[in-house]
Amino acid sequence: MEKQKKIEILQDVIRIESINGNEKAVALYLQKLLKDHGIESTLVDYAPDRSNLVATMKSGEGKVLAYSGHMDVVDPGDASLWKYPPFDAHIEGNKMYGRGTTDMKSGLVAQVLAMIEMKEQGIPFKGTLKLLATVGEEVGELGAEQLTTEGYMDDVDGLIIGEPTNYILMYTHMGSINYTLTSKGKEAHSSMPQLGINAINHLNVFITRVNEAMDKVAADYNDATLGRTIHNVTVISGGNQVNSIPALATLQGNIRSLPEFDNDKVIALLQKVVDELNLEKDYNLTLAIDFNKIPVKADKDSSLINTVQGVSEKHDKGRLQLVGAAGTTDAAEFTKAKKAFDFVVFGPGVSTLAHQMNEYVEIDNYLEMIEIYKDIAASYLK
Repeated sequence: MEKQKKIEILQDVIRIESINGNEKAVALYLQKLLKDHGIESTLVDYAPDRSNLVATMKSGEGKVLAYSGHMDVVDPGDASLWKYPPFDAHIEGNKMYGRGTTDMKSGLVAQVLAMIEMKEQGIPFKGTLKLLATVGEEVGELGAEQLTTEGYMDDVDGLIIGEPTNYILMYTHMGSINYTLTSKGKEAHSSMPQLGINAINHLNVFITRVNEAMDKVAADYNDATLGRTIHNVTVISGGNQVNSIPALATLQGNIRSLPEFDNDKVIALLQKVVDELNLEKDYNLTLAIDFNKIPVKADKDSSLINTVQGVSEKHDKGRLQLVGAAGTTDAAEFTKAKKAFDFVVFGPGVSTLAHQMNEYVEIDNYLEMIEIYKDIAASYLK
């Protein structure tokens, strides 16, 4: 495929406004592109206008390598503040600007084009190369959860998630837990607080105690790559009138968890704080877990990562640094598959540009990753 055509395909996909939804339009575009080059694929519907895409190329019996990327993007915010309109896919020099250029349509499209060029160029491999394009990664890893539940990961031996890492490899990342705490009290006039129960005050006590408990966890458990457990209370809401004692208040918090003190232990700790407070006079607290994504860690010396390192050296990049991250990926759901597998997060773009205004990807990086993905597949699926 000509270089300019590869650039135009990425522009086409960037111009599809798949903001926290509408992924089916991306899936249909990629499905047609694959079909035009003799590769069949299947839509796996999640909801109206939201479909995952699964494509498979098989050549004999052997290992299964999966490429994966998500099709949704986050809201660009105030478009007038962007250097170029966020869905124009404007090119300036070696940079393509637009929402999703880095996170992560360049990685996804590079994987699709790698499959196409492997077929077009007759690059030999033994086994199966699979594409898993997902919905809803930004708001719950919805597609990865669905595809895992429905068995699409059960035969996979190696997985490459094309999130932006530039020329480094992510082999581990923290888990993520979102929770809501509801405090119920009793309304009264603010001049007679003894007749009411202040729901906000009870939230304050919870915040103090949960921060103390999570600070101890952070002090006691430290991962050499990921660092310490992170806890933040991020949203507070309560009361309905300035001269009334609030009868209802809520807060939301986020926790970034470690394999050493996993999500189950974190949730048990939160519940313990709630249960202890509910034993005290007038407390009525309820905990709800809204989002529960586990931490993941791959083997740094896996055959997949060693394959990637070998390909990197072939492309004059040397041995790539292995890192961890606080952010979560679809791996948090995919690793719940019935069979364990090797994985790595490796894709074009720079992670610090994700969700930022004036997001861009370097075109040379995107084009080179197509070649790298092909070489990884050919080497891994010998």
